[in-house]
Amino acid sequence: MIVFVRFNLSHGFPVEVDANARILQLKEAVAKRQGVPFDQLCVIFAGKELRNDLTLQSCGLIQQSTVHVVQTTSQLTQNPPTDTTTGILGKRNGGKADILNQMDLSASVFPSHPMNLKAVLGNGGQGHLSCYESSGSRPYNRFYVYCKATCKAVQPGKLRVRCSTCQQGTLTLTRDPSCWEDVLERSRMKGVCQTEDCNGTVAEFYFKCGKHPTSESDTSVILNLITPNRQNIPCITCTETVDPVLIFPCVDRHVICLDCFHLYCVTRLNDRQFIHDPELGYSLPCVAGCPDSLIKEVHHFRILGNDKYDRYQRYAAEECVLQMGGVLCPRPDCGAGLLPDAGLRRIECLQQNGVGCGFIFCRECKEEYHEEECSGLCMTECTVTQQDCVINQQAAQQALWDKASRQAIKETTKPCPKCQVPVEKNGGCMHMKCPRPSCHFEWCWLCSKEWNRDCMGDHWFE
Repeated sequence: MIVFVRFNLSHGFPVEVDANARILQLKEAVAKRQGVPFDQLCVIFAGKELRNDLTLQSCGLIQQSTVHVVQTTSQLTQNPPTDTTTGILGKRNGGKADILNQMDLSASVFPSHPMNLKAVLGNGGQGHLSCYESSGSRPYNRFYVYCKATCKAVQPGKLRVRCSTCQQGTLTLTRDPSCWEDVLERSRMKGVCQTEDCNGTVAEFYFKCGKHPTSESDTSVILNLITPNRQNIPCITCTETVDPVLIFPCVDRHVICLDCFHLYCVTRLNDRQFIHDPELGYSLPCVAGCPDSLIKEVHHFRILGNDKYDRYQRYAAEECVLQMGGVLCPRPDCGAGLLPDAGLRRIECLQQNGVGCGFIFCRECKEEYHEEECSGLCMTECTVTQQDCVINQQAAQQALWDKASRQAIKETTKPCPKCQVPVEKNGGCMHMKCPRPSCHFEWCWLCSKEWNRDCMGDHWFE
C-alpha cells in the first residue's frame, strides 16, 4: 500500500509498504530515504503517536493515508507508565505526574479512565452479565458530515486533530475528547506539538469524509444533529424506523429521518417559510413547532442539494437585507439587495461587480419611479400565512429521544470482551479499559472490539 508521509512539514512523499507492515518498518523506510536514525522518528496520526509494534492496519491507515513524521532530539519512551490517579500518561517525579509528549493507542499503555468505569461483580468476584446489548456486525458511525466536494451527500465522517498554532497534524493529545464541547469549542483540548520550533499546546479538531481518501485541506463541516438511530426510534412524520436520523434541538428532542427532513426543508424553502434569526441566520425549527428549536448549524440544510442550497443562501441574503431595512430590486431576473438611506423614495439599482440592473423604481410601490403619489392598487400589502407541517400525534409521542434514553440508561452494563466481567460506563469517551486487575483489556463500548483507529475515527465519544 502507499502511505503519504509529511516529514518535518515537507510537502509529502509516497512510501510503499506492505499492508501488514508495522510502524517500525515505516520509520525505517522514511529514515533510509531521509538519512536519519529511525529511532529518532515519531509517527503521528490523528493526535496520537503510533507505537513501533502496531501494524498500519490496526492504526486505521488505509491506501493513500497521510501521516506526519517528525525527528525528535530526544527519544520518547515507547512504554510510559500510566498515572491511574489522573488517567493521563505520565511519569512519577517527586510525587508529581509529568505529562509526556505522546498519547498512545496501543492496548498496553493507553490511559485508564477510573472515574468512567465501574465493575459489577458477583458470584465470588467472577462477575455475571446482567444485561448486554450485542453490537453484531453493525458499524457504529458516530460522526456525519456533508461531503460537498466528491460525494455531494451526507456521509460518515472521520475526526482528526491538528495544532492550532502551526496547523499541522503533529500535535499529540493529553486526553481523549469525551463530548461535543471538547471538539467544537476552541481552546478546550490541550496537547503538545511535536513540530520543531512550535510551542503550540491547543488542539484544533476537524472532520473529513470517511468514504474516500482525502487531502489535508479537504475538510467537511460536522452535522452534529445527525446521529445513528441505535435506539430504533420512529420518525416523527413517517413513523418509519431508519438509520441515521436527525434530532431536533428542542426540549423533547424529536427524531426525524433524513428523507422526511429533506422534504420538510424543500417544502419550507418553496414557501419561503424559513425563519431569520439575528444570530443563527436563516433556519428552521423542529417539525412539530417546538419553541427554542432552531437549527444552529445551517450546513444541515445542504441536504437540499446544491441547486436548492444556492437558492436557500439567496433567500437568506434577501431576508437579511429586508431585516436591515433594505429593499430588493423588483425587476424580474434581478432581485439585488439594496440598502438605501432611510426616507429615500427614489431607488436606483446600481450596477456594481456584476450585480444590479440599473432599474430606477419607487420605494413604496416598487413600480418604475414617478413623481406623483403612488396608486392605491400598487400599495396592496401581501401577507404570508404560516403553514404547519402535518404531524402524526402518536408518532410525536414515540419520537422522544430522551424518553428512550432513560430506558437505555437502565441497561448500561456490558461484559469485557476478554474476561466477560460486567462493566458499567458512566461517562467519558467510548474507549474502555477493563477494571479487573488481571485483565485491563482495552476495548470499544459501542462495537465491543479491541480499541483501534476505526473506533477513534468513527465514534470516539458519545
